[in-house]
Amino acid sequence: MATATSIKLDDELKGRVQHLAEARRRTSHWIMREAIAQYVEREEKREEFRQDALRAWEGYQRTGLHLTLEEADAWLAKLEAGEDAELPECRV
Repeated sequence: MATATSIKLDDELKGRVQHLAEARRRTSHWIMREAIAQYVEREEKREEFRQDALRAWEGYQRTGLHLTLEEADAWLAKLEAGEDAELPECRV
């Protein structure tokens, strides 16, 4: 179920949305919904990445386990080349 909400746009932005909607043969409403949906999806992914990074940092602080830059680069290069490479063992 969709519920109505309202946002206030300045005249310039409103005009830009309307112009784009006309060019794309869509409604202004569609353009704004699509823009909000894409923004929310992108920001959710960013937040997930940020949370993953924080968990990794906390894990490192707790255990000290890590790879060197050289080890990580070599492993990623193998993956990029299509090789079935095992992740190197982490160490303290």
